[in-house]
Amino acid sequence: MVTKRPTAFYISTACILSCIFMLSCTETKKQSTQVSPPNIVWIMLEDWGPQLSCYGEPGIETPHIDQVASEGIRYTHCFTTAPVCSPSRSAMMTGFHQNFIGAEQHRTDEKFGFAKRPLPNGIRPITQLLSEKGYFTCLMVDKKTDLNFLYEGDLFEGTDWNQRGKDQPFFAQITFQKTHRPWSRDSINPIEIDEVRLPPYYPQSDLAKRDWANGLEAMQIVDRQVKTVLNRLKAENLYDNTLVFIMGDNGRCMPRGKQFLYDGGIHVPLIVRWPQKIKPAQVKEDLITTLDITKTILEVSGAKSSLPLHGRNLFNNAIKERQYIFAARDKMDSTYDAMRTVRSKKFKLIQNLMSERPYCQYNKYKEAYYPVLAELNVKYLNGELNRDQSQFMGATKPELELYDLTADPWEVNNLAKNQAYDSIKNVLFNELQKWRSAINDQGVSEAFRKGGWSADYPTRTLEEWETHLEGFKPWVFRDSNTSMEHPYALW
Repeated sequence: MVTKRPTAFYISTACILSCIFMLSCTETKKQSTQVSPPNIVWIMLEDWGPQLSCYGEPGIETPHIDQVASEGIRYTHCFTTAPVCSPSRSAMMTGFHQNFIGAEQHRTDEKFGFAKRPLPNGIRPITQLLSEKGYFTCLMVDKKTDLNFLYEGDLFEGTDWNQRGKDQPFFAQITFQKTHRPWSRDSINPIEIDEVRLPPYYPQSDLAKRDWANGLEAMQIVDRQVKTVLNRLKAENLYDNTLVFIMGDNGRCMPRGKQFLYDGGIHVPLIVRWPQKIKPAQVKEDLITTLDITKTILEVSGAKSSLPLHGRNLFNNAIKERQYIFAARDKMDSTYDAMRTVRSKKFKLIQNLMSERPYCQYNKYKEAYYPVLAELNVKYLNGELNRDQSQFMGATKPELELYDLTADPWEVNNLAKNQAYDSIKNVLFNELQKWRSAINDQGVSEAFRKGGWSADYPTRTLEEWETHLEGFKPWVFRDSNTSMEHPYALW
């Protein structure tokens, strides 16, 4: 199990982390004097990567998010600190990596064997810091916060910005859940399967294409929901003094996506609009972590954390100097596993701390909601997958994975044992270990290594997977105007 961290550790480590995570200098663009603090709207897309039309995704149409991008900055290299919602959101809500604050285990309650703990001394949710600075904080549309820690007091003050005081600036967190499975189809603008492009590590089948297209349709529905928020800001004469962030909490909910440290699991969109403060129609390729959003919000608002945050201000030149981003995956529900990654612009190294377990060990959520996972299992057991598709289905994992992201953007050619890349691997490995030490990464205990749901693999027989796959098909191929109950719904 994870070792309890002493309070003194966090204070003593702050100086180390300030060197690693903080730099400050001034953005080259000159800003006009700000009359009043900006309102801040944080729009969270659940389980969604950069599959938007402004990022070049085929088939999908997201005109309203695209419009925000045209009026601000679209970041092409933004990554979450974890490939699943609760640790990622815990990090964003505090500004510290989830392992540093003891919030790394996805699903922390008695049912899953991990109890939530208070935040370390000196670390508080950013909403409380904003409230102290005079902001009205509200959680709108969806009540999901999904945080892996305990806190004192209220996290938000209300449920709508119209509850604020006269002329009071506000911070609104808005989550749209339609991109979380199960996906709704878009009856207004359905997408045909010949319009989509699948990653090569999926079967290039009609079922996989239809499932992917259904996800894109769900995102189109969310795009129209984003439009309602933007229109309201305009109607209430708030648009010009509101800093808008649109981002994902983790990558897409597909195999090799959510729950894994490939780019499919941690690469998310980030679009920022702030009229008269940042130039429109910018595209930036800086390496960004979602912790930078937290840092930016606090600095823009004037709120302060008592400990140095792990992110950097998006509007400062220091962001351009970052060489690496880091992310971690730990327990997912009762699926026990642990992975760490360091990524530069060109290379990524993944360290599998439990390489003895398969990637696709049993996970109740994924087996209930991922049709393509069922198809991968059927085709794997029948010997019908190619090399790129089958390596994710093996009974064990390599201890290290190294990818040249320029030559291999899909991360299918592991170079970790290629001696020509030893120097690159060693540099990345050393950087990863330094980061793990800095955040007091607890790694894997023997009890954790033996815990969780069964790691027996395959998780079903061929016949059982075939039956499971057949159960998915009516749902995946349903008409866009048809209402249907999900065959394996958990909620």
